[in-house]
Amino acid sequence: MSHPSTSPAGKFDTSRAHEYARQSRIALAGYDACHDLSACMLAASLGTDRTATVLVVGAGGTAQEIIAMAALEPQWRFIAVDPSEPMLDAAMQQLQAHDLLDRTQIHLGHVEDLPADASFDAATLIGVLHHLNGDQPKRDILRAIQTRLKPSAPLIVAGNHYAYASQPLLLQAWAQRWRQQGASADEVQAKLGKILQGADPPHSEAAVRALLSEAGFGAATRFFSSLFWGAWLASKAS
Repeated sequence: MSHPSTSPAGKFDTSRAHEYARQSRIALAGYDACHDLSACMLAASLGTDRTATVLVVGAGGTAQEIIAMAALEPQWRFIAVDPSEPMLDAAMQQLQAHDLLDRTQIHLGHVEDLPADASFDAATLIGVLHHLNGDQPKRDILRAIQTRLKPSAPLIVAGNHYAYASQPLLLQAWAQRWRQQGASADEVQAKLGKILQGADPPHSEAAVRALLSEAGFGAATRFFSSLFWGAWLASKAS
């Protein structure tokens, strides 16, 4: 499947991939906790001590969702999909360090590139939606995941929501988070400028729920929150 050169994957070049692990943990207070809880939510939904194949969309960077799920459920296997080669390379380094390459199939590309008749027990979409400009690409990726899930299979969706400028207090708290980690005033302003120009989050929690419903998922359960970030579990509607 062809994709325009303006794809958000272009933002995740080698330079960004190299800094992703540190930057993401600063930008998201509770980064590891969110991934750990995502694994717990999927295990609670699927049941423990069973085999499962999990589709991990946007797996590049830290591969933290795979690491967390694999530690909790040793019989699960993973299909990791990401359109950024540098980010996938970074993820593969982490998977190799955790001895997980034999449990993970790596696909450079998009969900739509996977076979239409693929059938997964669960899926994750963490840190992706807010990088897609406009509602239609968000619907498209959710629908592409939905069609490749088994009936009633769970999906974890996590990412930023709210238009950033609409929440000035949260935005200023985000600035303080960077300052807390040692960034200078100029660096903080540069970070905020990049954030305001570089993403298009759903504008509310209701918008996230609407996108999930339109893509064929049932009611979503929110289980994590951190400033602009939220995480939900929803299941494929019957």
